[in-house]
Amino acid sequence: MDKSKRPFLKSKRSFRRRLPPIQSGDRIDYRNMSLISRFISEQGKILSRRVNRLTLKQQRLITIAIKQARILSLLPFLNNEKQFERTESTTRTTGLRTRTK
Repeated sequence: MDKSKRPFLKSKRSFRRRLPPIQSGDRIDYRNMSLISRFISEQGKILSRRVNRLTLKQQRLITIAIKQARILSLLPFLNNEKQFERTESTTRTTGLRTRTK
């Protein structure tokens, strides 16, 4: 059989299956801060389901728990500490231009 007419063969590489981020014994709750904090970015945003590798039901429960924790002030809505440090060091000079005649 000619090489160009061979059907595509899948490679038989083995892959290690990743462990699920939430075990069956973990409760998804707004009080479980150690669990919730794994699904929040450094800026305080909720990470997507694709990044978290969660099921749709788990992602919904995590989102609800994060929002409840934010409302009860257990989590901040935004984490802008790094942005404030950066803006303090830079000064704006564009508004200080003077006209010469």
